[in-house]
Amino acid sequence: MSWILHLETATKVCSVALSSNGELRELEEIADDQYAHGEQLTLLIEKVMKNASIAPQDLSAVSVSSGPGSYTGLRIGVSTAKGLCYALSIPLIAIDSLSALAALAHEKYPKQMLCPMIDARRMEVYSTIFLADGSVLKPMSADVLDETSYADFEPFVFFGDGAPKMADLWKDRNTTFNGELRCSASGQVTLAFEKFTKQEVEDVAYFEPLYLKEFVGTVKKQVG
Repeated sequence: MSWILHLETATKVCSVALSSNGELRELEEIADDQYAHGEQLTLLIEKVMKNASIAPQDLSAVSVSSGPGSYTGLRIGVSTAKGLCYALSIPLIAIDSLSALAALAHEKYPKQMLCPMIDARRMEVYSTIFLADGSVLKPMSADVLDETSYADFEPFVFFGDGAPKMADLWKDRNTTFNGELRCSASGQVTLAFEKFTKQEVEDVAYFEPLYLKEFVGTVKKQVG
């Protein structure tokens, strides 16, 4: 039996799933506005392993969200995944955050075009647009959106933590807004098992997340 551990840390959701032979077995996740991935990720991993009554040595692979998304969140997720793969001598599988999010939406909207969005601050989002068969219509990109963005791709369903800010702007367009779908490690399960079967794995030593944008830090203002 092939047990795969799945880590999703691209957004404020810290999510861990466990699957066997492509079937979801355990899922634990926390949505925290404070990005508590550093404190919660290891605890969630321990919880899903305990719930499934398996040991780390039983794992066949680890999959991780490869981005785009939160710089800090992705670093934590990838570092944790690489550490596990090194320690256990098992392969690392990368699943891009938007494809995993679209996989969840496809279960609800199997015949519609899908536009997963991850918040990139202000009016910018990371997004991809998928046809109903899963092929890519608009490649992954970081876009600043307005009232007419993606008009050439209508009709489509848009969702993810970058979607709510467009709900009012696009309310009169031929689009469907879903405010409940969010990033989850459960969206990696099928995609990761397919890659595991085909042995499409990463070089653990050199793998880095896909940020799409350079990290811009903030400097705290001194008082007084």
